Amino acid sequence: MGEGGRSERPQGQEAGRSERSSEGGGGRSSARGSSGEGTLDASPRFPSLRARSLGGASASRTTPPPPRASARFPDAPPAQGVGSDGAGTAVPPRPPHRPPASPRRDGAAPESASESTFRLRRLPTDRGPERDAQRDPAGPTSSASAPDTAAAPLHPDPALSWNAPGAGRPVVSFGEPEGYGEGGRPRPLGVRGGARTAAVAVCLVLGLGLIGGAVTGSWLVGDSAAAGDKDSFTAAEGLWHSVPVDQLFPPTVQGQGAGPGGADRTWTRIAVAPDSGCKDAFDPLLAKALAPVGCRRLLRATYTDATQSYVTTVGLLFTKADAAGMTALDTRFTKERLGDRADLMPRPYPAEDTAAADFGAKQRASWAVSVLTDAPVVVYAVSGWADGRTVDEPQSAAAAMQSGATTSIAQAGLGHEAQGLADRVERGLRRTVHAPATEGTGTTS
Repeated sequence: MGEGGRSERPQGQEAGRSERSSEGGGGRSSARGSSGEGTLDASPRFPSLRARSLGGASASRTTPPPPRASARFPDAPPAQGVGSDGAGTAVPPRPPHRPPASPRRDGAAPESASESTFRLRRLPTDRGPERDAQRDPAGPTSSASAPDTAAAPLHPDPALSWNAPGAGRPVVSFGEPEGYGEGGRPRPLGVRGGARTAAVAVCLVLGLGLIGGAVTGSWLVGDSAAAGDKDSFTAAEGLWHSVPVDQLFPPTVQGQGAGPGGADRTWTRIAVAPDSGCKDAFDPLLAKALAPVGCRRLLRATYTDATQSYVTTVGLLFTKADAAGMTALDTRFTKERLGDRADLMPRPYPAEDTAAADFGAKQRASWAVSVLTDAPVVVYAVSGWADGRTVDEPQSAAAAMQSGATTSIAQAGLGHEAQGLADRVERGLRRTVHAPATEGTGTTS
């Protein structure tokens, strides 16, 4: 029994399963046939799903079906009257006539036949039934009759024009000018005009007062300044006898930067001439040039440098002229360049038993002349070598001090000696004029 019983049992079980399956299938078939829905398709609706359920393990590796295509955006253009899923779903056909299109925007591309949807058009916001009626009295026209045409330009509303029936020009009125009545006749101003006139009068009075005060002040200041200049000019006339000699001609004069190349100089006084007149004190031509201002007194002193190589005579000529006379003399010396002429060179003062003992007319090498306008004084200086050598061609201090001068006088610095010492004595004289007379300090710079 063993193997025969085991072999028969499975066969019986298999026969039972097949009968049950056939009965179940018959029942389902009968049920479908009795539903009365009509004839069904011979092929199943989803064959791939049924094959997967019957295939067992092999069907599990089958790729799942793709999702159903959208009816609005199909993967491919659908056929007329047939759905994309093959089930006979009807797709509405394209209408034979396209709806009327609004005017195309400038720069928009034309529509193509392959597009399945219609483009959206932006409607103008300024259009309305009332404005359309005013713009086109014949009534609106169909856009379908003139497709793809540009919108008509807007025109001004005739009803708003001044020429429209019943419309009149606006009335503009101007204010009456102040001070004039009808017909342009002048009339007296009111209180406001009187107040304005009073204010103008006050401002005018104040302005005149300020101007008058300024003019008066400047006149007083000018007079005081002129009086001060006149007083100083007058005071300078008597300096030759009221100021000590050591204040006019200090025993030692420091000349910082007065030498060639800005070198310092020191001059020592070696002789002082007695005050005297101007007889035989100048060469004839120079005496003639100085004659218009006269000669009140002449003071002279002679100095030597630190090495006693050069000697220089400084003179102060106190004149009898006023300020106008001194100004005229200064103008003549400047315009005619009288100070550069060798025939108008001042004379030296030689002193016995000094380094300037041999300092005569033929030893003069360089000179400088300065005419003051704020004091009746002419300051001059003349320099030469202390060893008594003669000079054939004297040179003025201005020419000898020029850059690049190569004469022996310029190389020796005699022009700097004359100009530097004359400048220091002139500065001391100006300080004395504006300061009370005191005893000499012994030095100046």
